[in-house]
Amino acid sequence: MTIDRQIRAIAGTFILASLALAHWVDARFLWFTAFVGANLLQSAFTHWCLMEDILRKLGTAPPPPGGEP
Repeated sequence: MTIDRQIRAIAGTFILASLALAHWVDARFLWFTAFVGANLLQSAFTHWCLMEDILRKLGTAPPPPGGEP
């Protein structure tokens, strides 16, 4: 699985989990949904993603083709 797909899967899981928590626990969990969305938006413009760095440091993400950018 590529790092892009890993990030999309994690972001989707976070969003669905926070929506469920907002529905059944407390509406303030929607702030977490907004946080994930804001990070996805900023990464589209800056080409930097914190989750990508975390996955690489944990060793779960494959290295980019051609080495480290």
